[in-house]
Amino acid sequence: MHDERALILVVDDEPANLRVIKQILHQDYRLVFAKNGDEALRLATEKQPNLILLDIMMPDMTGFEVCQQLKTLEIAKRIPVIFVTALNHETDEAQGFEIGAVDYITKPVSPAVVRARVATHLSLVDAEELKATRLQIIQRLGRASEFKDNETGMHVVRMSHYAKIIALAYGFSKARADMLLHTAPMHDVGKIGIPDHIMLKPGKLTEEEFKVMKTHPEIGVEILGEDDSELISLAKVVALTHHEKWDGTGYPKGLKGEKIPIEGRIVALADVFDALTSKRPYKEAWSIEDTMRFMKEQSGKHFEPKLVELLEQELDKILSIKNAYQDE
Repeated sequence: MHDERALILVVDDEPANLRVIKQILHQDYRLVFAKNGDEALRLATEKQPNLILLDIMMPDMTGFEVCQQLKTLEIAKRIPVIFVTALNHETDEAQGFEIGAVDYITKPVSPAVVRARVATHLSLVDAEELKATRLQIIQRLGRASEFKDNETGMHVVRMSHYAKIIALAYGFSKARADMLLHTAPMHDVGKIGIPDHIMLKPGKLTEEEFKVMKTHPEIGVEILGEDDSELISLAKVVALTHHEKWDGTGYPKGLKGEKIPIEGRIVALADVFDALTSKRPYKEAWSIEDTMRFMKEQSGKHFEPKLVELLEQELDKILSIKNAYQDE
């Protein structure tokens, strides 16, 4: 039967120390042992452990040197390293963190501390992997919606970057702005559920067809489904609210002003700016001057006035993104 437990590499030149760690961890984890740096590097690349417990004071190669080498290896650089050491000078600790260790455990080790630190860092690795997987799903769904639309993939890339620039100017933290960058591509995911004869119609939509088209925000929310992750929750907000307008005349809910979540207000602005300044099958690209004139006319109507001001303020950055991600 396959053993699903996490694998931990324990590195120490003293057999007695290896026995102590084995005693503490063997029931909950699979363990491999190395008595020197060379063996540690070989096992780290061969076995790909989930975590490494690394002694510092070893002959031939110190734990610091082992850690530095691990961080240069593509296959092993993401494995968290916890130093287990009798050293406890702040300078030693600082050096360890500088070269990429995630934690320290001091000798003589306390079983409770070893178990707690190991469990914490393994759960952080799991959380990172889950986040990365969710991000991949979001990006792939974004691509799926582009296949339905007659917009290019570059539109989604550009408007997502515009949204990030405006969010930072609005006062978002870098982490929150990055999250908007990653979820903005989901704004039109609901178009996957719109029939092709409407989606791909070259001319103007009839009133009836437009009514169907206007259901894509709610379809987007259904596609993204029930998930309590921050990433998916924000993607749903963006999908549902990017057609709302500041004056309350948007859809699907007719939300007004600050009742519209700020992320939806930013994505609406980024989306329209890119649509106007890009060539589409049904229109030529507008000039930046004409586009900005239109955006200002729509200040207080379609868009939050402050966001239109920020668009103008950050225009140089936005235009450099536009040039970097041109349609093929």
